[in-house]
Amino acid sequence: MKLRTILLFGAPGSGKGTQGKILGTIPGYYHCACGDVFRNLNADSRLGQIFLEFSSRGELVPDEATVDLWRNNIQANTMLGRFNPERDTLVLDGIPRNAAQSKMLQNTLDVRALLHLTCPDRNKMVERLQRRALRDNRLDDANLDVIRNRLAVYDQETKPVLDFYGPEVVHDINATQTPVEVLCDILRILAKL
Repeated sequence: MKLRTILLFGAPGSGKGTQGKILGTIPGYYHCACGDVFRNLNADSRLGQIFLEFSSRGELVPDEATVDLWRNNIQANTMLGRFNPERDTLVLDGIPRNAAQSKMLQNTLDVRALLHLTCPDRNKMVERLQRRALRDNRLDDANLDVIRNRLAVYDQETKPVLDFYGPEVVHDINATQTPVEVLCDILRILAKL
């Protein structure tokens, strides 16, 4: 059975986590942020070491490790009763991050919509990331060079995912609006699905 899925998409600092957390509180929706799954790993574990090695440089964790970790997390949350694949719509944030991961998950996910949070003002995203670094103690958001590298990686490796899913699934949303305005745009799209 393929998992009914909504993808939250956008560059670092575009508000995916904020919107995902809100959607995850709505009955029938389950939010999974791949970055949170990685950040909650034991730093001494093999996957924890891999995550720290790549995230400290602003690079993406290799595809196979990312997909394996995600699958394990979804299975665990299904077994714990937090996610019911027959009832819930999965809201994914941070996976798939590139076309290769999209292909790896093609037989697992039934993507109903890709919500693309756009923010053409890179300086605004850098400011958001630096504020988040202070607020949430996010080391991957603290260094300006790492932030700029993360944005470059997004441009190179992640935007092709938009082409993978195509214009009939992709919905652009202006992420420079207030979080409430972004949420209203998202809810208008979801209400039509």
